[in-house]
Amino acid sequence: MAAKLPSLLLLLVLFHNLSAVYSIGVNYGTVADNLASPSEVAAFIKDKTIFDRVKIFDTNPDIINAFANSGIGLTVTVVNLDIPKLVHPNEAINWVATNIVPFYQNQNQLHLDLIVNLVPAMKAIHAALQAAGINDIKVTTPHPFNIMASSSPPSSGKFAMEFEQSLLIPMLQFHRETNSPFMVNPYPYFAYSADLRNFLLFGENEGAHDQATGLTYTNMFDAMVDSVYSAMKSAGFGDVSLVVAETGWSSVGDSVRGIGMEEAKLYNANLIKHITSGKGTPLMPGKPLETYIFALFNENQKPGPSEQNFGLLKPDFSPVYESGCLRGGQQEQEFETAQPLEGEKTWCVPKRGAPIASLQLNLDFACATGVDCTSIQKGGDCSIPYSVWSHASYAMNSYYQSHGRTMESCDFKNTGRVTTINPSYAQCIYLS
Repeated sequence: MAAKLPSLLLLLVLFHNLSAVYSIGVNYGTVADNLASPSEVAAFIKDKTIFDRVKIFDTNPDIINAFANSGIGLTVTVVNLDIPKLVHPNEAINWVATNIVPFYQNQNQLHLDLIVNLVPAMKAIHAALQAAGINDIKVTTPHPFNIMASSSPPSSGKFAMEFEQSLLIPMLQFHRETNSPFMVNPYPYFAYSADLRNFLLFGENEGAHDQATGLTYTNMFDAMVDSVYSAMKSAGFGDVSLVVAETGWSSVGDSVRGIGMEEAKLYNANLIKHITSGKGTPLMPGKPLETYIFALFNENQKPGPSEQNFGLLKPDFSPVYESGCLRGGQQEQEFETAQPLEGEKTWCVPKRGAPIASLQLNLDFACATGVDCTSIQKGGDCSIPYSVWSHASYAMNSYYQSHGRTMESCDFKNTGRVTTINPSYAQCIYLS
């Protein structure tokens, strides 16, 4: 299989919490028609999870605004069509002015993801950021693991020749000059075999001994990360820091190979324990390894059951399995607010686990009673995302607000709940 080109990422170094023992984030994909509003997702991540940063796969302003001033680090992705022009300085300056400057003052942490034309685009974006007076944003790129020519044992790690001289050496030099990290996506999931089960899932095993270093590896994640570090060191760039941009495990997986829910639970739960321990890897002991888990939600519009089920959470915020990503270990905690105080604003939104068919009935009912639903019609301020969950949420709240804001007016046959978290986003303003 031919190696794939990596994508470009732009990250704000202010997201680094230098006092933290560990730093763990999550990839927040939106290829689904049943996800909660960005404001609810941001509130949930901030209040209910251990994640201190989030990576998204577009530059959706609604999501960026939802995370503004949240203290949660944010990575945003630039679409393919924008990349070729970004190698030109003026285009890069315009892109930064449009996509970064408006959000810069409101984001403690911000990343941006691009694709192809890597090093020229990285240099152009870096120069454009400096021209805009933004000096604390660094440019980097997450790489698939197939940039590696060899990875076992970890000390023998080498980059593939077709990438090393033409792409990776110039890029690593850029990282050194700008003090930005090198990023990689290690997925032990794709190496699964029954005889490696415990080694891949952080289980009890004899370990793999690296004779060159005298180190023993008890899990594949560390081995993969250290092999990349060895490749960087071999290329003369061992001083460049390393970040894991993606790693995860599908809860549906591959029944032919005998992997599914149990393996996903073991991998992600043990990964979180490993990262949050702060003990690092054998070649980087005691060094916190910044890691982003893939992914936050199951996404029902991705191709195939495996791709749809990498999520730690269901779209209604309930856990797919106990992974340790929720605070206090309360994996079954309902995402509900406390009893609202007297005079406190409240809204009505769908309850977690509410069937899409029921939400469609709620949507039809609310709009049929005379509630103004023009905002969720095509072209309206709340028409996007175009999903039953999102549109039903708006309509149910409008009904609730116009019918006395009582618990009964938010019941919807036990599919609605009252919240004190404002579900409004961007130009979509919920009645209150």
